[in-house]
Amino acid sequence: MVVGVEPSRTVAELIVQCLENEGVKHVFGIPGEENIRLVDAISRSSIDYVLTRHEQGASFMAETYGRLTGRAGVCSATLGPGAINLLLGTADATTNSTPLLALSAQVGMNRSFKESHQSVDLVPMFAPVTKWAALVATPGAVPEMIRKAFKLAQTERPGAVYLAVPEDVEQADNAHELLPLRINVPRPDEPAAEQVERAAAILNAAKNPVVLAGHGAARANASVAVLRFAETLGIPVATTFHGKGVFPDDHELTLGAVGFMRHDYVNFGFDRADVIIAVGYELQEFDPVRINPRGDKKIIHIHRFPAEVDAHYDVAVGLHGEISRSLDAVARAVGRRFESNRNERISELLAEELTRGQADDRFPLAPARIVADTRAALDRSDIVLVDTGALKMWMARLYPTYEPNTCLISNGLSTMSWTVPGAIGAKLARPEAKVLVATGDGAFLMNSQEIETALRRNLSIVILIWVDDAYGLISWKMDLEIGHNVDTGFGNPDFVTYAESFGATGYRITAADELLPTLRTALAADTVSVIACPVDYSANLKLIESLGEVDESLT
Repeated sequence: MVVGVEPSRTVAELIVQCLENEGVKHVFGIPGEENIRLVDAISRSSIDYVLTRHEQGASFMAETYGRLTGRAGVCSATLGPGAINLLLGTADATTNSTPLLALSAQVGMNRSFKESHQSVDLVPMFAPVTKWAALVATPGAVPEMIRKAFKLAQTERPGAVYLAVPEDVEQADNAHELLPLRINVPRPDEPAAEQVERAAAILNAAKNPVVLAGHGAARANASVAVLRFAETLGIPVATTFHGKGVFPDDHELTLGAVGFMRHDYVNFGFDRADVIIAVGYELQEFDPVRINPRGDKKIIHIHRFPAEVDAHYDVAVGLHGEISRSLDAVARAVGRRFESNRNERISELLAEELTRGQADDRFPLAPARIVADTRAALDRSDIVLVDTGALKMWMARLYPTYEPNTCLISNGLSTMSWTVPGAIGAKLARPEAKVLVATGDGAFLMNSQEIETALRRNLSIVILIWVDDAYGLISWKMDLEIGHNVDTGFGNPDFVTYAESFGATGYRITAADELLPTLRTALAADTVSVIACPVDYSANLKLIESLGEVDESLT
């Protein structure tokens, strides 16, 4: 049975009512000629319209908001170029398993069949990077399509959905009703008893099991269950880059984050492992060949859905149910406790590297020094968004993380430039947390215009730019693969003057001991702060050399 409401004057108003019905608090976007009625309807609703400076920024804001809340972030654009600009953040959301709804205008049905101004077939463009992409062809379809969009976006495995609204449909008179407002909370799935027994049998026969906690564990709020499982059975835990914080990095059973582009310290825990308990791990987080090169380890897959097929992720037992319940059931069924199989020397290496970095006074700054000072400036529950580039490798490896979704990394699509707009979504989702962006100078200038959006919205964020005047990660890869790098360097503006031109506060680091106090000052300020910090990436190749030396000494 549906609940009747007073008929809305236009379909645009019906769409907004449907969004309100789904609990939407913010829509990120830019108005256009063809969706002005939608934006106007939002202005008269309970929904906050966040005007951005680029549709790509809007999509990253919506993605980050969805990642932190578990509710689909919504981004909006006009047709043609506006819609196309939403595509990158939409693809990033799907590859990062994050709920998002992208809404755009489309040419009217009255001209969609012929060559027409700004006409691009958008649905097939979005289809490969979404869970569902569709055209809202009739006014009566709106309530069901909006409900379906949110259902698909938020259901495991979450991802992006896309709806195109033709201009003449948006303008049409509406006499349709909303679907009833129902909050359906599904009953947690119990793991199959037979699979629990099979998993317990594997663990009872194991010598050196290791837990790998991924993004799905963060989405399922399974941190407490992972901790309980590890402590009950005495099994060490590694996380993926997306799973950082699911297991606290200051726990005695932590191994750290795995996924670095070379054989890192954490990998040694997997080298010795005969069983991997993968909790919420998804293959797009990193290639499983990195932890199971011979494909000979037994894998227990614990998630809400079956694993992707891969020769190096050949699942021995799959438990498809609510993650925390599955972990508890397996722990109860295992009749033993393992002596921690961590090599204590391995477990100390990351901490020692960070400690050495903290004392490194070189200028430009050593990457490990920047990581150490960033960690010292932020509380355990504060949020750092880490952009793609050489700094991502350093932050993902070394930044100690204690709670899920406090160190955010794009490791599905691994796009650059998501962090500055993403920080706006993060601050709206978690206003009580301090929010810091860690970005390279290349990524920063791709979406730096959203500084104005943050200032206009009175949002306090800190942007820490690792300055090396180059695409540092590509330089690093070139040096590793071909022995030199070419065409990766560029010039930069004066970042302090650039920040001040927006009305933000700019800081320039000129000595290593300036960074930590500057970070603390900026984080305490009620504004947008931009810190330009020169970095010495000569440490990149030295890191690879040191990892090779450790490899030889421990194998």
